[in-house]
Amino acid sequence: MQTQADLLSLADHVLVKNYRQQPIVLERGLGCEVWDKAGTRYLDFTAGIAVCGLGHAHPEFTARVAAQLGKLVHVSNLYFNDQQLLAAKAITDRSFAKRVFFCNSGSEANEAAMKLARRYQAVVAGQPQRTTFVSTINSFHGRSFATVAITGQAKYREGFGPLVGPVEFIPYNDLEAAARMLEQRTACAIIVEPIQAEGGIITAAPGYLAGLRRLCDDTGTLLIFDEVQTGVGRTGQWFGHQHDDVAPDVMTLAKGLGGGVPIGAIAVSEKAAAGLANQPGGVVPHASTFGGNPLACAAACAVFDLIDKEGLLANVAKASAHLAKRLGELVTEFPGQATEVRGRGLLMGLAVANLPANVVAACRAHGLLSSVAGSNVVRFVPPYNVTTDQLDEAVGILKKALQTGAGK
Repeated sequence: MQTQADLLSLADHVLVKNYRQQPIVLERGLGCEVWDKAGTRYLDFTAGIAVCGLGHAHPEFTARVAAQLGKLVHVSNLYFNDQQLLAAKAITDRSFAKRVFFCNSGSEANEAAMKLARRYQAVVAGQPQRTTFVSTINSFHGRSFATVAITGQAKYREGFGPLVGPVEFIPYNDLEAAARMLEQRTACAIIVEPIQAEGGIITAAPGYLAGLRRLCDDTGTLLIFDEVQTGVGRTGQWFGHQHDDVAPDVMTLAKGLGGGVPIGAIAVSEKAAAGLANQPGGVVPHASTFGGNPLACAAACAVFDLIDKEGLLANVAKASAHLAKRLGELVTEFPGQATEVRGRGLLMGLAVANLPANVVAACRAHGLLSSVAGSNVVRFVPPYNVTTDQLDEAVGILKKALQTGAGK
Protein backbone atom coordinates (compact mmCIF):
# COMPACT_ATOMS: atom_id res chain seq x y z
CA MET A 1 0.00 0.00 0.00
CA GLN A 2 1.40 3.37 -1.03
CA THR A 3 1.90 5.92 1.71
CA GLN A 4 1.28 9.63 1.45
CA ALA A 5 5.03 10.15 1.09
CA ASP A 6 5.12 7.61 -1.76
CA LEU A 7 2.33 9.41 -3.58
CA LEU A 8 3.87 12.84 -3.10
CA SER A 9 7.06 11.48 -4.61
CA LEU A 10 5.08 10.03 -7.52
CA ALA A 11 3.43 13.39 -8.11
CA ASP A 12 6.85 14.95 -8.46
CA HIS A 13 7.56 12.64 -11.39
CA VAL A 14 4.28 12.26 -13.29
CA LEU A 15 2.38 15.57 -13.12
CA VAL A 16 3.02 18.75 -15.06
CA LYS A 17 4.32 21.15 -12.45
CA ASN A 18 1.85 23.95 -13.04
CA TYR A 19 0.06 23.87 -9.69
CA ARG A 20 1.41 24.82 -6.27
CA GLN A 21 -0.40 22.04 -4.46
CA GLN A 22 -0.37 21.74 -0.70
CA PRO A 23 1.71 18.77 0.49
CA ILE A 24 -1.11 16.38 1.34
CA VAL A 25 -2.90 13.66 -0.66
CA LEU A 26 -6.62 13.65 0.08
CA GLU A 27 -8.27 10.25 0.04
CA ARG A 28 -11.85 10.49 1.31
CA GLY A 29 -14.44 12.90 2.65
CA LEU A 30 -17.71 13.06 4.50
CA GLY A 31 -19.80 16.20 4.70
CA CYS A 32 -17.53 19.11 5.59
CA GLU A 33 -14.57 16.89 6.51
CA VAL A 34 -11.80 15.23 4.49
CA TRP A 35 -8.95 12.89 5.38
CA ASP A 36 -5.57 12.58 3.77
CA LYS A 37 -3.66 9.41 2.99
CA ALA A 38 -1.92 9.58 6.38
CA GLY A 39 -5.29 9.61 8.16
CA THR A 40 -5.22 13.28 9.19
CA ARG A 41 -8.65 14.88 9.36
CA TYR A 42 -9.34 18.40 8.05
CA LEU A 43 -12.30 20.74 7.98
CA ASP A 44 -12.77 21.46 4.28
CA PHE A 45 -13.52 25.14 3.78
CA THR A 46 -12.41 25.03 0.16
CA ALA A 47 -15.08 22.56 -1.04
CA GLY A 48 -13.19 22.02 -4.28
CA ILE A 49 -12.99 25.82 -4.76
CA ALA A 50 -16.70 26.50 -4.17
CA VAL A 51 -17.79 23.32 -5.95
CA CYS A 52 -19.03 20.78 -3.38
CA GLY A 53 -22.06 22.62 -2.05
CA LEU A 54 -23.56 19.40 -0.70
CA GLY A 55 -20.28 18.40 0.93
CA HIS A 56 -18.51 15.11 0.36
CA ALA A 57 -20.17 11.72 -0.02
CA HIS A 58 -23.69 13.07 0.46
CA PRO A 59 -25.69 9.83 0.58
CA GLU A 60 -28.62 10.80 -1.66
CA PHE A 61 -26.44 12.69 -4.13
CA THR A 62 -24.07 9.73 -4.32
CA ALA A 63 -26.93 7.28 -4.82
CA ARG A 64 -28.49 9.33 -7.63
CA VAL A 65 -25.22 9.76 -9.50
CA ALA A 66 -24.42 6.07 -9.06
CA ALA A 67 -27.87 5.11 -10.34
CA GLN A 68 -27.37 7.23 -13.45
CA LEU A 69 -23.93 5.68 -13.96
CA GLY A 70 -25.66 2.31 -14.12
CA LYS A 71 -28.20 3.53 -16.71
CA LEU A 72 -26.64 5.92 -19.22
CA VAL A 73 -23.45 7.96 -19.08
CA HIS A 74 -23.04 9.57 -22.48
CA VAL A 75 -24.90 9.75 -25.79
CA SER A 76 -23.68 13.07 -27.32
CA ASN A 77 -25.86 15.91 -28.53
CA LEU A 78 -26.92 13.98 -31.59
CA TYR A 79 -29.80 12.95 -29.33
CA PHE A 80 -31.75 14.35 -26.39
CA ASN A 81 -31.41 12.76 -22.98
CA ASP A 82 -33.85 13.08 -20.12
CA GLN A 83 -31.40 14.40 -17.52
CA GLN A 84 -30.23 17.20 -19.80
CA LEU A 85 -33.77 18.43 -20.28
CA LEU A 86 -34.59 18.18 -16.57
CA ALA A 87 -31.39 20.02 -15.60
CA ALA A 88 -32.18 22.80 -18.07
CA LYS A 89 -35.67 23.10 -16.59
CA ALA A 90 -34.21 23.26 -13.08
CA ILE A 91 -32.13 26.27 -14.13
CA THR A 92 -34.85 28.09 -16.05
CA ASP A 93 -37.41 27.51 -13.28
CA ARG A 94 -35.14 29.32 -10.82
CA SER A 95 -33.82 32.14 -12.99
CA PHE A 96 -34.52 34.74 -15.65
CA ALA A 97 -33.33 32.33 -18.34
CA LYS A 98 -35.46 30.74 -21.02
CA ARG A 99 -32.84 28.46 -22.59
CA VAL A 100 -29.65 26.63 -21.53
CA PHE A 101 -26.54 25.36 -23.30
CA PHE A 102 -24.44 22.81 -21.41
CA CYS A 103 -20.68 22.40 -21.47
CA ASN A 104 -18.08 21.08 -19.03
CA SER A 105 -16.47 23.91 -17.07
CA GLY A 106 -16.55 27.58 -16.18
CA SER A 107 -13.99 28.49 -18.81
CA GLU A 108 -16.03 26.69 -21.45
CA ALA A 109 -19.17 28.47 -20.30
CA ASN A 110 -17.49 31.86 -20.62
CA GLU A 111 -16.08 30.91 -24.02
CA ALA A 112 -19.59 29.98 -25.16
CA ALA A 113 -20.88 33.31 -23.87
CA MET A 114 -18.17 35.14 -25.81
CA LYS A 115 -19.03 33.33 -29.04
CA LEU A 116 -22.71 34.03 -28.49
CA ALA A 117 -22.06 37.74 -27.98
CA ARG A 118 -19.97 38.11 -31.11
CA ARG A 119 -22.41 36.17 -33.26
CA TYR A 120 -25.44 37.92 -31.78
CA GLN A 121 -24.11 41.31 -32.80
CA ALA A 122 -22.95 40.15 -36.23
CA VAL A 123 -25.86 37.92 -37.27
CA VAL A 124 -28.87 38.96 -35.19
CA ALA A 125 -28.26 42.68 -34.59
CA GLY A 126 -26.52 43.22 -37.92
CA GLN A 127 -23.62 45.08 -36.33
CA PRO A 128 -20.52 43.01 -37.11
CA GLN A 129 -18.28 45.93 -36.18
CA ARG A 130 -19.22 45.45 -32.50
CA THR A 131 -16.44 43.05 -31.54
CA THR A 132 -14.98 44.46 -28.31
CA PHE A 133 -15.38 42.63 -25.01
CA VAL A 134 -15.55 44.84 -21.93
CA SER A 135 -14.35 43.30 -18.69
CA THR A 136 -13.34 44.64 -15.30
CA ILE A 137 -9.98 45.16 -13.68
CA ASN A 138 -9.20 42.40 -11.16
CA SER A 139 -11.74 40.01 -12.70
CA PHE A 140 -11.24 36.31 -13.32
CA HIS A 141 -13.08 34.45 -16.10
CA GLY A 142 -11.01 31.35 -16.76
CA ARG A 143 -7.74 29.89 -17.99
CA SER A 144 -8.60 29.01 -21.58
CA PHE A 145 -7.08 31.03 -24.40
CA ALA A 146 -10.09 33.31 -24.85
CA THR A 147 -11.13 33.62 -21.21
CA VAL A 148 -7.65 34.49 -20.01
CA ALA A 149 -7.80 37.38 -22.48
CA ILE A 150 -10.85 38.84 -20.71
CA THR A 151 -9.47 38.19 -17.23
CA GLY A 152 -8.54 41.51 -15.69
CA GLN A 153 -5.36 40.38 -13.94
CA ALA A 154 -2.19 40.73 -16.00
CA LYS A 155 -0.41 37.89 -14.19
CA TYR A 156 -2.73 35.35 -15.83
CA ARG A 157 -2.13 36.74 -19.32
CA GLU A 158 1.66 36.91 -19.23
CA GLY A 159 3.43 34.71 -21.77
CA PHE A 160 0.35 33.89 -23.84
CA GLY A 161 0.22 36.78 -26.30
CA PRO A 162 -0.99 37.80 -28.72
CA LEU A 163 -4.35 37.28 -27.05
CA VAL A 164 -7.92 37.25 -28.29
CA GLY A 165 -9.21 40.77 -28.66
CA PRO A 166 -10.18 43.50 -28.68
CA VAL A 167 -10.72 43.65 -24.92
CA GLU A 168 -11.12 46.75 -22.77
CA PHE A 169 -10.80 46.72 -18.97
CA ILE A 170 -12.62 49.16 -16.74
CA PRO A 171 -12.70 49.54 -12.94
CA TYR A 172 -15.18 47.33 -11.08
CA ASN A 173 -18.08 49.14 -9.38
CA ASP A 174 -17.53 52.21 -11.58
CA LEU A 175 -20.69 53.00 -13.56
CA GLU A 176 -19.23 56.17 -15.04
CA ALA A 177 -16.37 54.21 -16.57
CA ALA A 178 -18.83 51.66 -17.91
CA ALA A 179 -20.98 54.41 -19.42
CA ARG A 180 -18.01 55.99 -21.19
CA MET A 181 -17.01 52.64 -22.66
CA LEU A 182 -20.44 51.37 -23.70
CA GLU A 183 -21.57 54.67 -25.19
CA GLN A 184 -18.98 54.14 -27.94
CA ARG A 185 -21.16 51.25 -29.19
CA THR A 186 -18.16 49.16 -30.18
CA ALA A 187 -18.70 46.50 -27.52
CA CYS A 188 -20.55 43.27 -28.22
CA ALA A 189 -20.83 42.51 -24.50
CA ILE A 190 -19.68 43.38 -21.00
CA ILE A 191 -18.92 40.54 -18.61
CA VAL A 192 -19.02 41.07 -14.84
CA GLU A 193 -18.95 38.90 -11.72
CA PRO A 194 -21.56 39.72 -9.03
CA ILE A 195 -18.67 39.12 -6.63
CA GLN A 196 -15.07 39.25 -7.83
CA ALA A 197 -14.10 36.03 -6.12
CA GLU A 198 -10.60 35.29 -7.37
CA GLY A 199 -9.94 39.01 -7.38
CA GLY A 200 -10.22 39.25 -3.60
CA ILE A 201 -13.94 38.73 -2.84
CA ILE A 202 -15.14 42.18 -3.87
CA THR A 203 -18.94 42.46 -3.85
CA ALA A 204 -20.86 44.55 -6.37
CA ALA A 205 -21.90 47.85 -4.80
CA PRO A 206 -25.64 48.53 -4.41
CA GLY A 207 -27.00 49.70 -7.76
CA TYR A 208 -23.95 48.66 -9.80
CA LEU A 209 -25.45 45.64 -11.53
CA ALA A 210 -28.75 47.42 -12.13
CA GLY A 211 -26.84 50.37 -13.56
CA LEU A 212 -25.03 48.08 -15.98
CA ARG A 213 -28.39 46.65 -17.04
CA ARG A 214 -29.65 50.15 -17.91
CA LEU A 215 -26.46 51.00 -19.81
CA CYS A 216 -26.62 47.78 -21.82
CA ASP A 217 -30.28 48.37 -22.68
CA ASP A 218 -29.50 51.91 -23.81
CA THR A 219 -26.53 50.90 -25.98
CA GLY A 220 -27.56 47.51 -27.37
CA THR A 221 -24.77 45.71 -25.48
CA LEU A 222 -25.23 42.19 -24.13
CA LEU A 223 -24.84 41.88 -20.35
CA ILE A 224 -23.08 38.72 -19.17
CA PHE A 225 -22.91 37.79 -15.51
CA ASP A 226 -20.15 35.31 -14.69
CA GLU A 227 -21.78 33.25 -11.93
CA VAL A 228 -19.31 30.38 -12.09
CA GLN A 229 -18.41 30.86 -8.43
CA THR A 230 -21.44 32.76 -7.14
CA GLY A 231 -24.18 30.64 -8.73
CA VAL A 232 -26.32 27.72 -7.53
CA GLY A 233 -26.83 28.81 -3.94
CA ARG A 234 -23.35 29.96 -2.91
CA THR A 235 -24.51 33.46 -1.90
CA GLY A 236 -27.78 32.43 -0.23
CA GLN A 237 -29.86 33.06 -3.36
CA TRP A 238 -29.95 30.69 -6.31
CA PHE A 239 -27.81 33.13 -8.28
CA GLY A 240 -25.70 35.99 -7.02
CA HIS A 241 -27.31 38.71 -9.13
CA GLN A 242 -30.72 37.97 -7.58
CA HIS A 243 -29.66 39.94 -4.49
CA ASP A 244 -29.77 43.01 -6.73
CA ASP A 245 -33.09 42.22 -8.44
CA VAL A 246 -31.59 42.47 -11.90
CA ALA A 247 -31.26 40.02 -14.79
CA PRO A 248 -28.50 39.67 -17.39
CA ASP A 249 -28.85 38.49 -20.97
CA VAL A 250 -26.43 35.63 -20.33
CA MET A 251 -25.38 33.90 -17.11
CA THR A 252 -22.46 31.46 -16.97
CA LEU A 253 -22.44 28.59 -14.48
CA ALA A 254 -20.16 25.74 -13.40
CA LYS A 255 -18.53 24.88 -10.04
CA GLY A 256 -21.49 24.28 -7.70
CA LEU A 257 -23.77 23.20 -10.55
CA GLY A 258 -22.64 19.56 -10.47
CA GLY A 259 -21.77 19.10 -6.81
CA GLY A 260 -18.31 17.90 -7.81
CA VAL A 261 -19.16 16.31 -11.17
CA PRO A 262 -17.72 18.51 -13.95
CA ILE A 263 -20.40 20.52 -15.75
CA GLY A 264 -20.83 24.05 -17.05
CA ALA A 265 -23.68 25.96 -18.65
CA ILE A 266 -24.82 29.23 -20.09
CA ALA A 267 -28.34 30.28 -19.20
CA VAL A 268 -29.78 32.86 -21.59
CA SER A 269 -32.78 35.01 -22.35
CA GLU A 270 -34.83 34.25 -25.45
CA LYS A 271 -33.30 37.30 -27.10
CA ALA A 272 -29.71 36.26 -26.41
CA ALA A 273 -30.36 32.64 -27.38
CA ALA A 274 -30.62 33.79 -30.98
CA GLY A 275 -26.86 34.31 -30.90
CA LEU A 276 -26.27 30.56 -30.95
CA ALA A 277 -29.42 29.53 -32.81
CA ASN A 278 -28.83 27.08 -35.65
CA GLN A 279 -29.73 28.22 -39.14
CA PRO A 280 -31.33 25.65 -41.48
CA GLY A 281 -28.60 24.18 -43.64
CA GLY A 282 -25.89 26.05 -41.75
CA VAL A 283 -23.00 24.95 -39.57
CA VAL A 284 -23.88 24.37 -35.89
CA PRO A 285 -22.69 27.62 -34.25
CA HIS A 286 -21.36 26.03 -31.07
CA ALA A 287 -21.22 22.52 -29.67
CA SER A 288 -19.71 20.27 -27.02
CA THR A 289 -19.17 16.52 -27.25
CA PHE A 290 -19.55 15.92 -23.51
CA GLY A 291 -21.74 18.93 -22.70
CA GLY A 292 -25.11 17.95 -21.28
CA ASN A 293 -24.21 14.30 -20.82
CA PRO A 294 -26.67 12.30 -18.69
CA LEU A 295 -24.25 11.69 -15.81
CA ALA A 296 -23.29 15.32 -15.25
CA CYS A 297 -26.87 16.50 -15.72
CA ALA A 298 -28.18 13.90 -13.26
CA ALA A 299 -25.72 15.36 -10.76
CA ALA A 300 -27.02 18.87 -11.46
CA CYS A 301 -30.62 17.75 -11.03
CA ALA A 302 -29.70 16.17 -7.70
CA VAL A 303 -27.97 19.36 -6.55
CA PHE A 304 -31.03 21.51 -7.23
CA ASP A 305 -33.41 18.99 -5.67
CA LEU A 306 -31.34 18.54 -2.51
CA ILE A 307 -30.76 22.24 -1.97
CA ASP A 308 -34.53 22.62 -1.99
CA LYS A 309 -35.26 19.48 0.04
CA GLU A 310 -32.75 20.30 2.78
CA GLY A 311 -33.43 24.04 2.96
CA LEU A 312 -29.82 24.84 2.18
CA LEU A 313 -30.37 28.38 0.89
CA ALA A 314 -31.66 29.27 4.33
CA ASN A 315 -28.73 27.49 5.95
CA VAL A 316 -26.29 29.44 3.77
CA ALA A 317 -27.83 32.70 4.97
CA LYS A 318 -27.74 31.58 8.61
CA ALA A 319 -24.19 30.23 8.38
CA SER A 320 -23.04 33.37 6.57
CA ALA A 321 -24.27 35.65 9.34
CA HIS A 322 -22.54 33.52 11.98
CA LEU A 323 -19.27 33.28 10.04
CA ALA A 324 -19.21 37.01 9.32
CA LYS A 325 -19.76 37.77 13.00
CA ARG A 326 -16.98 35.43 14.12
CA LEU A 327 -14.53 36.70 11.50
CA GLY A 328 -15.37 40.25 12.56
CA GLU A 329 -14.32 39.35 16.08
CA LEU A 330 -10.89 38.41 14.72
CA VAL A 331 -10.57 41.78 12.99
CA THR A 332 -11.13 43.40 16.38
CA GLU A 333 -8.80 41.03 18.21
CA PHE A 334 -5.93 41.08 15.68
CA PRO A 335 -5.87 44.63 14.26
CA GLY A 336 -2.31 44.28 12.96
CA GLN A 337 -3.14 41.19 10.94
CA ALA A 338 -6.84 40.83 10.12
CA THR A 339 -8.14 43.95 8.39
CA GLU A 340 -11.58 43.28 6.85
CA VAL A 341 -14.34 40.71 6.40
CA ARG A 342 -15.58 40.39 2.83
CA GLY A 343 -18.18 38.50 0.88
CA ARG A 344 -21.74 37.27 0.90
CA GLY A 345 -23.34 33.95 1.72
CA LEU A 346 -20.72 31.24 2.01
CA LEU A 347 -18.29 33.04 -0.25
CA MET A 348 -16.47 34.80 2.57
CA GLY A 349 -12.98 36.11 3.05
CA LEU A 350 -10.74 37.62 5.69
CA ALA A 351 -8.33 40.25 4.40
CA VAL A 352 -4.96 40.08 6.15
CA ALA A 353 -2.11 42.54 6.32
CA ASN A 354 0.35 40.35 4.44
CA LEU A 355 0.94 36.92 2.89
CA PRO A 356 -2.40 35.10 3.10
CA ALA A 357 -0.62 31.94 1.95
CA ASN A 358 1.11 31.86 5.34
CA VAL A 359 -2.29 31.91 7.05
CA VAL A 360 -3.54 29.12 4.77
CA ALA A 361 -0.49 26.99 5.63
CA ALA A 362 -0.84 27.64 9.36
CA CYS A 363 -4.54 26.73 9.23
CA ARG A 364 -3.77 23.50 7.39
CA ALA A 365 -1.27 22.58 10.07
CA HIS A 366 -4.09 22.82 12.62
CA GLY A 367 -6.66 20.97 10.50
CA LEU A 368 -8.44 23.58 8.36
CA LEU A 369 -8.30 23.80 4.57
CA SER A 370 -8.75 27.28 3.10
CA SER A 371 -7.44 29.12 0.04
CA VAL A 372 -6.14 32.47 -1.15
CA ALA A 373 -8.21 34.98 -3.12
CA GLY A 374 -6.61 38.06 -4.59
CA SER A 375 -3.43 39.41 -3.06
CA ASN A 376 -4.40 39.52 0.60
CA VAL A 377 -7.54 37.48 1.32
CA VAL A 378 -8.01 34.09 2.97
CA ARG A 379 -11.11 32.56 1.38
CA PHE A 380 -13.72 30.34 3.05
CA VAL A 381 -16.23 28.52 0.84
CA PRO A 382 -17.50 25.56 2.90
CA PRO A 383 -20.38 23.29 1.86
CA TYR A 384 -23.86 24.72 2.24
CA ASN A 385 -24.71 22.24 5.01
CA VAL A 386 -21.86 23.36 7.26
CA THR A 387 -22.88 23.49 10.92
CA THR A 388 -22.41 26.24 13.50
CA ASP A 389 -20.07 23.97 15.44
CA GLN A 390 -17.92 23.48 12.35
CA LEU A 391 -17.85 27.22 11.70
CA ASP A 392 -16.74 27.81 15.28
CA GLU A 393 -14.06 25.14 14.98
CA ALA A 394 -12.77 26.74 11.78
CA VAL A 395 -12.64 30.22 13.32
CA GLY A 396 -10.85 28.75 16.34
CA ILE A 397 -8.19 27.29 14.06
CA LEU A 398 -7.89 30.57 12.18
CA LYS A 399 -7.42 32.33 15.50
CA LYS A 400 -4.53 29.99 16.35
CA ALA A 401 -2.93 30.84 12.99
CA LEU A 402 -3.21 34.56 13.70
CA GLN A 403 -1.82 34.10 17.19
CA THR A 404 1.37 32.79 15.57
CA GLY A 405 1.61 36.01 13.55
CA ALA A 406 0.89 34.27 10.22
CA GLY A 407 -1.12 37.22 8.90
CA LYS A 408 1.48 39.91 9.49
